[in-house]
Parts: sequence; structure tokens; C-alpha cells
Amino acid sequence: MRTEEELHGVSLLGDTAVKYPDRYAPEVLETFVNKHPGNEYLVTFTCPEFTSLCPKTGQPDFARIIINYIPRELMVESKSLKLYLFSFRNHGDFHEDCINIIMNDLWELMNPRYIEVTGLFTPRGGISIYPFANRGDEQHQELVKARLLASFRNDF
Repeated sequence: MRTEEELHGVSLLGDTAVKYPDRYAPEVLETFVNKHPGNEYLVTFTCPEFTSLCPKTGQPDFARIIINYIPRELMVESKSLKLYLFSFRNHGDFHEDCINIIMNDLWELMNPRYIEVTGLFTPRGGISIYPFANRGDEQHQELVKARLLASFRNDF
């Protein structure tokens, strides 16, 4: 079981009075200490109900967001991640921008060994857009290249 000291800074989890942000809010993201920094392992989050707004028309865009990362010392707390992702609901940006913003915010927050973010956006105007962004430290550059190459879609 984690100690109170290990949970310092985790304030949203268990708080039933949490307010959902109505604007882009990276400040809601919280971290906790990885108890297994010597192990290289994968953490995956899926957000099936991501929404943002088209920056030109203001129309809603819907997506399934998939985040994979290999932690180092810090990990993102899942409730804060949920609130952060929900904060895009009134944020106007293109799909590609949203995915890169999410990846960069999480990279700055946690300094993971590797991270990738995929957005599976529902079609608008008859076209689906599936942006993918990834980043890795010096030891994971081969993984960065391999995952980027593997994410090219031709299976439709």
C-alpha cells in the first residue's frame, strides 16, 4: 500500500466535489511516483469519448484516444488525465494539433522513456483522420522509428 507521502500531490482521486474544466486545462494533470522505475513496462490509457471542436466551424469532433507510455520516475494519475482530456471539449484545434498537444503535455509532465498518442476520429465530411504522435528518450529512438512506421495505415 502506498504511504501518504507517496500520494502527496494526488488530490483529485476520491474527491467527489471535483469540477470539470470547461477550457483546455493542462494544470489539472497530477503525477505519482513509479514504484518500479527499474522495470521497463507499458501503461495504456484509452479514452473512448474524447471531444474537441473544429477551430474553423466550431462543430464537435469525436475520437477514441489511445495513450501508451513507458514510465520513468513519474506516472500520470488517471482521474487527472480524464479531467485533462475532457478539458478539450470546448477547445478548438485540428485533430493533429490535439494529439500533439496531449503527447507534449504528458512528456513534459512525466518525462517518460517513451510515449505515443493515437487519435481515432470519427468521420466528418466522409473522411476519417487518425493522427499518431510519438516521442522517446535517447535509448528509445529505434522504438520511435519502428512505431511510427508501424502506424502507417493500409489495412482498410
